[in-house]
Formats: sequence, structure tokens, C-alpha cells
Amino acid sequence: MSIQYRYGQINILRHLLFWIICTTLLTFLFAVGLPSYFLALKLVLMLLPVHVAYYYTVSQVIIPKFLYRRNFAALALSFIFVCCFFTCCYRLIEILFADPYLFSQMKPLNPSFKWKKIEGSIAQQFFNPQYMVHALEQTNAIVWGGLLIKFVGMWYDRKQMALKSELNFLKAQIHPHFLFNTLNNLYSLTLNNSPAASGVVMDLSQILRYMLYECNTDYVPLKKDLEIIRHYIDLEKLRHGERLDLNLSIKGEVQNQQIAPLLMVPLVENAFKHGASEMIAEAWINIVIEVTLQSIKLKVSNSKPLEPQRHNRSHFGKIGLDNVRKRLELIYPEKHSFNIHDEDDLFAAILYIELAPQPLPHENIRAKSSFTTPTVITVENSGS
Repeated sequence: MSIQYRYGQINILRHLLFWIICTTLLTFLFAVGLPSYFLALKLVLMLLPVHVAYYYTVSQVIIPKFLYRRNFAALALSFIFVCCFFTCCYRLIEILFADPYLFSQMKPLNPSFKWKKIEGSIAQQFFNPQYMVHALEQTNAIVWGGLLIKFVGMWYDRKQMALKSELNFLKAQIHPHFLFNTLNNLYSLTLNNSPAASGVVMDLSQILRYMLYECNTDYVPLKKDLEIIRHYIDLEKLRHGERLDLNLSIKGEVQNQQIAPLLMVPLVENAFKHGASEMIAEAWINIVIEVTLQSIKLKVSNSKPLEPQRHNRSHFGKIGLDNVRKRLELIYPEKHSFNIHDEDDLFAAILYIELAPQPLPHENIRAKSSFTTPTVITVENSGS
């Protein structure tokens, strides 16, 4: 309820600001040829109710009732009717109030002042085509200017909603894809009654907690994303054992940088799934991560089997890589590069992202994480 109340307050303030701007602009326009801005303001305030009523009739009644329901015939007829109605209202206010008041203020300044606009009866003034067209222009200028702003706002909101929905869909694709591969690793260990299974469960619980509770935001601490990569690598180390030569190097300082969650993990996962897992022996994976305050660069390279598996598709078509590419285009437009090198004996993915450092709550900007110095890990453990 409080969120809705706050949104309603913001919306009211926006509308007030719009009408204040409109009143100011009309005052300056009316003031041309008049003795004072205050007189122009009085005339504008006399006619302002017509603009307000016209605008909200169209935006709050006609558009929702006919445009949103695609009843275009009724929409066109409604527009014509309200346009004629409020033009007539505008003209009547001019004849009965605004014009006589203006004449009464100008006459003392110039006793010989005559104004053709107020000559004749009310009916003659009302049906004067010249002034009716002028009233038509005046009433529609403000209303359609406001509707243009409204439509632009609606278009922007829908674009943002579509973007958000697509990002949520892409992020949701990561979870089953990632968990499927990890559970396969756990299954192979439990079949062999490996004591390492408990460690796998622990690492998997950390990954699950991250995915379920910490990845629901647009950005996460870079330090946390790197920790998840470490947990995932620990899982794969237990699975592949000594037949895999794994090198992990993390260089630079991780301070208050933030990154979109789970952009790097699919690249690391891809190296294990379509590199080491498809080779019987002499498999290798190199992972190099370079971190600065403004950027991060990830290079993942892996060996490839000399004879590709029949069921294996090109790396370029993998779900994880396509997902990463789409998310990068949406989240980091013009602020990233993602290159794929698919050779006969190796595959490499190079990702570069320009980061916008932002202070994290309850964290010292100058504090350094555990990734403050370059580390190189070479895995040569036994077991499978």
C-alpha cells in the first residue's frame, strides 16, 4: 500500500508540473501585446479549465475505453465529438469572460481602443469562423502536446518492461542448464560411493543459495560472482581428477565493482562440458580473469577432441553462449566485447566488460577482497 501511495504522489506531482509548465508557456504567449504578465496569467487561468477537462477526458476516458480495446471507429467519433465540444466551451469562455475582461483592462489605457473580436451579439461572435478556428488551435495544442508526452512515456515503459521480461527469461534459462550439469556430476560420484560427494553437496548448496536468493537483482558484487566460479571449479575438479590439467588465474583487486549475475559462469561451464568431458585423456582448461576498477576480462580456453562427438554441435550454438551474448547486448550495449575462437584443437571465449563501480552498502570502498593478488592454481589431483 505504501508503494502505491508513493507512486500516486509522484504521479500527481508530474501532472502538477506539466500544468504549471503549460500555464507558464501560455502566459508568455498571451503577454505579447498586453501591458503585463499578470493580466496574461489571469486570462490563461480563465481558459485553463477547458484544457484540463479536455486532456483528462481524452487520456483517462476515451483512450482506455476505445484505443486499448481497438475500437477505432468509436475512437475517431469520440475524438471528433470532444474536440468540437471543448472548442465550443473555449469559445464561450472567451466571449463571456476573457474577452470582456481584457477589453475592460485595455480601455482605460487607450480610450479610443476598439476591438473587432467583441463586436456583435454572442451568436455572431460565437459563429465567427476566424475566431472559432483560433479556439480550435488553442484547445488542441496543449492537449495533443500532453498526449504526445503520455504516448512517449507509455512506449518507454513498455520497452523497459519487454527488456526486463527478456532479461528475466534469459536469466531463468541459466538455472536449469547449470543445475542439470552439476547434478550429473553429483550423480557420477554417488554411483562410485565417492567420499567427495559431501563436498559436492556443500559447493552445490552455495551455488543454489546464490542462484535462488542473490541473483534476483540486476547487479551483484563481482566478488560473489567470482566465488561461485571457484565453487563450480571445485565441483569439476572432483569429477575429472588428474586427467584434467586446469589452470585458474585471477589478477587484480576486487573492491566495490558490480556485475550482472551469472555472465561468466556459462563460459567456464562450457569449457568443462564441451571440452574436458568429451576427451578421454590430455584434456586441459585455462581460465584467466583480469580485474580493474573499471573493467573485467575473462578468457576461457580448452582443448577439443580430435574427432568431435556425433551428438555434439558447434560451440557457437550452445545454449549458454547464446544466452551470454543476448544478455550482454541487453545489459552492456556498447560496453562489452565477446569473441569466440573455434580452432581445430582448441576453443576459446574472450569476454570484456566495462564496469561502472558503485559503492556497496555496509562495505568499505577501500576494502580488498581475497582476490587482491594474482593466483594460479594447477590441478593435478587424482581420482575420477
